Amino acid sequence: MGRTWEYTEYPLSTMLEEISSGDVSRLPDVGISCTSVTAEREQVIDFSHSFNETYTAIAVRQTTLWSAVAAFFTNPNVLKAFFIVLGVAILIGAIFFLLEHKTNKKLFSSHTAVGRFIETTIIGLLFATSGPIRFYRFKTLSARVLSTVLALSSTFLIAGVTAVLASSFTLNAMTTKVHGLDDLRRIRVGALNASTSSTFLTKHGILHQTRPDLDTLVNDLDAGNLDAIVSDAAFLQHRINTGKQQGQFTSLTVLPQELQAQNYAFVLAPYSPYREDINRALLTIRQQQAWRDKLATYLVN
Repeated sequence: MGRTWEYTEYPLSTMLEEISSGDVSRLPDVGISCTSVTAEREQVIDFSHSFNETYTAIAVRQTTLWSAVAAFFTNPNVLKAFFIVLGVAILIGAIFFLLEHKTNKKLFSSHTAVGRFIETTIIGLLFATSGPIRFYRFKTLSARVLSTVLALSSTFLIAGVTAVLASSFTLNAMTTKVHGLDDLRRIRVGALNASTSSTFLTKHGILHQTRPDLDTLVNDLDAGNLDAIVSDAAFLQHRINTGKQQGQFTSLTVLPQELQAQNYAFVLAPYSPYREDINRALLTIRQQQAWRDKLATYLVN
Protein backbone atom coordinates (compact mmCIF):
# COMPACT_ATOMS: atom_id res chain seq x y z
CA MET A 1 0.00 0.00 0.00
CA GLY A 2 3.06 2.25 0.10
CA ARG A 3 2.51 3.40 3.70
CA THR A 4 4.94 3.69 6.58
CA TRP A 5 4.03 1.82 9.72
CA GLU A 6 5.13 1.02 13.24
CA TYR A 7 4.78 -2.55 14.48
CA THR A 8 4.19 -3.45 18.14
CA GLU A 9 3.82 -7.04 19.32
CA TYR A 10 1.78 -8.13 22.33
CA PRO A 11 -0.16 -11.29 23.28
CA LEU A 12 -3.14 -12.18 21.14
CA SER A 13 -5.18 -12.71 24.32
CA THR A 14 -4.67 -9.03 25.22
CA MET A 15 -6.22 -7.92 21.94
CA LEU A 16 -9.04 -10.43 22.27
CA GLU A 17 -9.81 -9.26 25.80
CA GLU A 18 -9.88 -5.62 24.65
CA ILE A 19 -12.28 -6.55 21.86
CA SER A 20 -14.49 -8.58 24.19
CA SER A 21 -14.63 -5.76 26.74
CA GLY A 22 -16.00 -3.32 24.17
CA ASP A 23 -13.26 -0.77 24.92
CA VAL A 24 -11.16 -0.54 21.77
CA SER A 25 -9.52 2.80 22.57
CA ARG A 26 -6.17 1.08 23.23
CA LEU A 27 -6.21 -1.01 20.06
CA PRO A 28 -3.87 -0.12 17.19
CA ASP A 29 -5.04 1.23 13.82
CA VAL A 30 -4.71 -2.25 12.36
CA GLY A 31 -4.56 -5.52 14.27
CA ILE A 32 -2.61 -8.04 12.19
CA SER A 33 -3.18 -11.53 13.51
CA CYS A 34 -5.25 -14.66 13.01
CA THR A 35 -8.31 -12.97 14.47
CA SER A 36 -11.62 -14.71 13.81
CA VAL A 37 -14.55 -12.68 12.52
CA THR A 38 -17.64 -12.94 14.74
CA ALA A 39 -20.90 -11.03 14.98
CA GLU A 40 -20.15 -10.11 18.61
CA ARG A 41 -16.80 -8.55 17.74
CA GLU A 42 -18.26 -6.80 14.71
CA GLN A 43 -20.47 -4.81 17.08
CA VAL A 44 -17.46 -3.01 18.61
CA ILE A 45 -14.79 -3.15 15.89
CA ASP A 46 -14.49 -3.42 12.12
CA PHE A 47 -12.83 -6.16 10.10
CA SER A 48 -11.13 -6.24 6.75
CA HIS A 49 -12.03 -8.83 4.15
CA SER A 50 -11.08 -12.34 5.14
CA PHE A 51 -7.53 -13.38 4.28
CA ASN A 52 -7.83 -17.07 5.25
CA GLU A 53 -10.51 -19.62 6.08
CA THR A 54 -10.01 -22.37 8.63
CA TYR A 55 -11.99 -24.13 11.38
CA THR A 56 -11.98 -24.86 15.09
CA ALA A 57 -10.28 -28.16 15.89
CA ILE A 58 -9.34 -30.42 18.80
CA ALA A 59 -5.80 -31.41 19.68
CA VAL A 60 -5.08 -34.43 21.92
CA ARG A 61 -2.25 -36.66 23.02
CA GLN A 62 -1.81 -39.87 21.07
CA THR A 63 -1.63 -42.71 23.57
CA THR A 64 0.14 -46.05 23.32
CA LEU A 65 -1.14 -49.15 25.09
CA TRP A 66 1.57 -48.87 27.71
CA SER A 67 0.85 -45.20 28.46
CA ALA A 68 -2.88 -45.94 28.70
CA VAL A 69 -2.22 -48.74 31.22
CA ALA A 70 0.21 -46.55 33.15
CA ALA A 71 -2.29 -43.69 33.25
CA PHE A 72 -4.97 -46.05 34.55
CA PHE A 73 -2.86 -47.35 37.44
CA THR A 74 -1.68 -43.85 38.39
CA ASN A 75 -5.22 -42.51 38.38
CA PRO A 76 -5.95 -41.01 41.86
CA ASN A 77 -9.29 -42.83 42.08
CA VAL A 78 -7.66 -46.17 41.31
CA LEU A 79 -4.94 -45.59 43.89
CA LYS A 80 -7.53 -44.54 46.47
CA ALA A 81 -9.59 -47.69 45.83
CA PHE A 82 -6.46 -49.85 46.09
CA PHE A 83 -5.44 -48.41 49.45
CA ILE A 84 -8.98 -48.69 50.80
CA VAL A 85 -9.13 -52.39 49.86
CA LEU A 86 -5.64 -53.00 51.27
CA GLY A 87 -6.50 -51.23 54.52
CA VAL A 88 -9.74 -53.18 54.93
CA ALA A 89 -7.92 -56.42 54.14
CA ILE A 90 -5.24 -55.80 56.78
CA LEU A 91 -7.89 -54.95 59.36
CA ILE A 92 -9.96 -58.09 58.60
CA GLY A 93 -6.88 -60.30 58.57
CA ALA A 94 -5.70 -58.89 61.89
CA ILE A 95 -9.07 -59.61 63.51
CA PHE A 96 -9.07 -63.20 62.26
CA PHE A 97 -5.48 -63.60 63.41
CA LEU A 98 -6.38 -62.54 66.94
CA LEU A 99 -9.34 -64.95 66.99
CA GLU A 100 -7.74 -67.99 65.31
CA HIS A 101 -3.94 -68.03 65.35
CA LYS A 102 -3.72 -70.10 68.56
CA THR A 103 -6.17 -72.80 67.47
CA ASN A 104 -6.15 -72.84 63.66
CA LYS A 105 -2.81 -74.02 62.31
CA LYS A 106 -4.18 -74.56 58.82
CA LEU A 107 -4.75 -70.85 58.28
CA PHE A 108 -1.93 -69.53 60.43
CA SER A 109 1.01 -71.89 60.15
CA SER A 110 3.92 -69.47 59.88
CA HIS A 111 6.20 -68.95 62.86
CA THR A 112 7.78 -65.66 61.70
CA ALA A 113 6.36 -62.16 62.04
CA VAL A 114 6.66 -61.54 58.29
CA GLY A 115 4.98 -64.84 57.46
CA ARG A 116 2.11 -64.16 59.84
CA PHE A 117 1.61 -60.69 58.37
CA ILE A 118 1.48 -62.16 54.85
CA GLU A 119 -0.99 -64.84 55.94
CA THR A 120 -3.30 -62.35 57.64
CA THR A 121 -3.13 -59.98 54.63
CA ILE A 122 -3.96 -62.80 52.20
CA ILE A 123 -6.96 -63.88 54.26
CA GLY A 124 -8.13 -60.27 54.50
CA LEU A 125 -7.73 -59.73 50.77
CA LEU A 126 -9.71 -62.85 49.97
CA PHE A 127 -12.58 -61.62 52.09
CA ALA A 128 -12.36 -58.04 50.80
CA THR A 129 -12.41 -59.13 47.16
CA SER A 130 -14.37 -62.38 46.93
CA GLY A 131 -14.91 -63.94 50.35
CA PRO A 132 -14.03 -67.51 49.33
CA ILE A 133 -13.18 -68.72 52.86
CA ARG A 134 -16.32 -70.21 54.41
CA PHE A 135 -17.21 -70.24 58.07
CA TYR A 136 -16.32 -73.93 58.55
CA ARG A 137 -12.67 -73.08 57.88
CA PHE A 138 -12.59 -71.37 61.26
CA LYS A 139 -12.67 -73.11 64.63
CA THR A 140 -13.89 -70.37 66.95
CA LEU A 141 -17.53 -69.29 66.98
CA SER A 142 -16.58 -65.62 66.86
CA ALA A 143 -14.55 -66.14 63.67
CA ARG A 144 -17.35 -68.14 62.06
CA VAL A 145 -19.93 -65.45 62.78
CA LEU A 146 -17.55 -62.76 61.53
CA SER A 147 -16.82 -64.70 58.34
CA THR A 148 -20.55 -64.95 57.59
CA VAL A 149 -21.05 -61.21 58.08
CA LEU A 150 -18.00 -60.39 55.96
CA ALA A 151 -19.12 -62.72 53.19
CA LEU A 152 -22.22 -60.54 52.83
CA SER A 153 -20.57 -57.15 53.32
CA SER A 154 -17.73 -57.95 50.93
CA THR A 155 -20.29 -58.04 48.12
CA PHE A 156 -21.00 -54.34 48.63
CA LEU A 157 -17.30 -53.50 48.92
CA ILE A 158 -16.54 -55.36 45.69
CA ALA A 159 -19.40 -53.56 43.91
CA GLY A 160 -18.13 -50.16 45.07
CA VAL A 161 -14.53 -50.83 44.06
CA THR A 162 -15.63 -52.23 40.69
CA ALA A 163 -17.64 -49.06 40.03
CA VAL A 164 -14.62 -46.88 40.83
CA LEU A 165 -12.31 -48.91 38.61
CA ALA A 166 -14.80 -48.99 35.73
CA SER A 167 -15.33 -45.24 35.97
CA SER A 168 -11.59 -44.56 36.05
CA PHE A 169 -10.96 -46.89 33.12
CA THR A 170 -13.68 -45.17 31.07
CA LEU A 171 -12.33 -41.73 31.93
CA ASN A 172 -8.81 -42.76 30.97
CA ALA A 173 -10.07 -44.16 27.67
CA MET A 174 -11.91 -40.91 26.94
CA THR A 175 -8.73 -38.89 27.40
CA THR A 176 -7.17 -40.77 24.52
CA LYS A 177 -10.17 -41.50 22.31
CA VAL A 178 -11.84 -38.17 21.58
CA HIS A 179 -14.03 -38.49 18.52
CA GLY A 180 -16.07 -35.31 18.71
CA LEU A 181 -17.62 -32.54 20.73
CA ASP A 182 -19.57 -34.73 23.17
CA ASP A 183 -16.42 -36.55 24.27
CA LEU A 184 -15.06 -33.26 25.65
CA ARG A 185 -17.69 -33.12 28.40
CA ARG A 186 -15.94 -35.65 30.62
CA ILE A 187 -12.31 -34.62 30.28
CA ARG A 188 -10.10 -31.62 31.03
CA VAL A 189 -10.37 -29.18 28.13
CA GLY A 190 -8.44 -25.97 27.51
CA ALA A 191 -8.88 -22.93 25.24
CA LEU A 192 -7.40 -19.45 24.82
CA ASN A 193 -8.69 -16.58 26.92
CA ALA A 194 -11.52 -14.59 25.29
CA SER A 195 -11.21 -16.66 22.10
CA THR A 196 -13.94 -17.87 19.75
CA SER A 197 -13.03 -21.40 20.85
CA SER A 198 -13.75 -20.55 24.48
CA THR A 199 -17.05 -18.94 23.49
CA PHE A 200 -17.93 -21.97 21.36
CA LEU A 201 -17.30 -24.37 24.26
CA THR A 202 -19.32 -22.20 26.64
CA LYS A 203 -22.27 -22.10 24.27
CA HIS A 204 -22.25 -25.90 24.11
CA GLY A 205 -22.11 -26.22 27.90
CA ILE A 206 -18.59 -27.69 28.01
CA LEU A 207 -16.61 -26.73 31.09
CA HIS A 208 -13.07 -25.77 30.23
CA GLN A 209 -9.95 -24.00 31.46
CA THR A 210 -8.39 -21.01 29.72
CA ARG A 211 -4.78 -20.07 29.09
CA PRO A 212 -3.28 -16.68 28.13
CA ASP A 213 -1.38 -17.87 25.05
CA LEU A 214 -1.04 -20.78 22.65
CA ASP A 215 2.36 -21.92 23.94
CA THR A 216 1.01 -22.38 27.46
CA LEU A 217 -2.05 -24.17 26.09
CA VAL A 218 -0.05 -26.66 24.00
CA ASN A 219 2.58 -27.19 26.70
CA ASP A 220 -0.11 -28.02 29.28
CA LEU A 221 -1.59 -30.59 26.89
CA ASP A 222 1.82 -32.13 26.28
CA ALA A 223 2.54 -32.24 30.04
CA GLY A 224 -0.77 -33.96 30.81
CA ASN A 225 -2.30 -30.99 32.64
CA LEU A 226 -5.04 -30.97 30.00
CA ASP A 227 -6.59 -33.88 28.11
CA ALA A 228 -7.60 -31.89 25.02
CA ILE A 229 -7.38 -28.33 23.74
CA VAL A 230 -9.70 -26.53 21.36
CA SER A 231 -8.45 -23.76 19.11
CA ASP A 232 -8.21 -22.80 15.46
CA ALA A 233 -6.81 -25.63 13.36
CA ALA A 234 -4.26 -23.30 11.77
CA PHE A 235 -2.93 -22.29 15.20
CA LEU A 236 -2.72 -25.85 16.45
CA GLN A 237 -1.21 -27.40 13.33
CA HIS A 238 1.49 -24.77 12.99
CA ARG A 239 2.50 -24.78 16.67
CA ILE A 240 2.52 -28.56 17.02
CA ASN A 241 4.35 -29.14 13.73
CA THR A 242 6.93 -26.49 14.63
CA GLY A 243 7.45 -28.19 17.99
CA LYS A 244 7.87 -31.60 16.39
CA GLN A 245 10.65 -30.22 14.21
CA GLN A 246 12.41 -29.29 17.46
CA GLY A 247 11.79 -32.66 19.09
CA GLN A 248 8.75 -31.51 21.11
CA PHE A 249 5.08 -32.55 21.13
CA THR A 250 5.83 -35.93 19.57
CA SER A 251 2.60 -37.42 20.98
CA LEU A 252 0.30 -34.51 20.07
CA THR A 253 -2.02 -34.55 17.07
CA VAL A 254 -4.83 -32.42 15.66
CA LEU A 255 -8.02 -34.38 15.04
CA PRO A 256 -9.71 -34.10 11.61
CA GLN A 257 -13.11 -33.11 13.03
CA GLU A 258 -14.17 -29.57 12.05
CA LEU A 259 -16.15 -28.01 14.90
CA GLN A 260 -16.79 -24.48 13.63
CA ALA A 261 -15.81 -22.52 10.52
CA GLN A 262 -13.42 -19.61 11.11
CA ASN A 263 -12.59 -16.63 8.90
CA TYR A 264 -9.44 -14.64 9.64
CA ALA A 265 -9.32 -10.91 9.02
CA PHE A 266 -7.41 -7.85 10.15
CA VAL A 267 -8.87 -5.88 13.06
CA LEU A 268 -9.70 -2.27 12.26
CA ALA A 269 -10.93 0.62 14.33
CA PRO A 270 -14.58 1.56 13.66
CA TYR A 271 -14.89 3.72 10.53
CA SER A 272 -11.19 3.20 9.82
CA PRO A 273 -9.86 5.29 6.92
CA TYR A 274 -7.63 2.35 5.98
CA ARG A 275 -10.43 -0.14 5.45
CA GLU A 276 -11.04 0.29 1.72
CA ASP A 277 -7.33 0.43 0.87
CA ILE A 278 -6.64 -2.73 2.87
CA ASN A 279 -9.58 -4.57 1.31
CA ARG A 280 -8.47 -3.70 -2.22
CA ALA A 281 -4.92 -4.79 -1.42
CA LEU A 282 -6.20 -8.10 0.02
CA LEU A 283 -8.34 -8.80 -3.04
CA THR A 284 -5.26 -8.31 -5.19
CA ILE A 285 -2.70 -10.21 -3.16
CA ARG A 286 -4.94 -13.23 -2.47
CA GLN A 287 -4.71 -14.04 -6.19
CA GLN A 288 -0.92 -14.23 -6.10
CA GLN A 289 1.02 -17.48 -5.67
CA ALA A 290 3.44 -15.83 -3.25
CA TRP A 291 0.54 -15.19 -0.85
CA ARG A 292 -0.67 -18.78 -1.09
CA ASP A 293 2.88 -19.99 -0.41
CA LYS A 294 2.99 -17.88 2.76
CA LEU A 295 -0.32 -19.31 3.95
CA ALA A 296 0.94 -22.84 3.27
CA THR A 297 4.08 -22.13 5.30
CA TYR A 298 2.41 -20.66 8.38
CA LEU A 299 -1.23 -21.71 8.47
CA VAL A 300 -1.76 -24.90 6.50
CA ASN A 301 1.34 -27.05 7.20
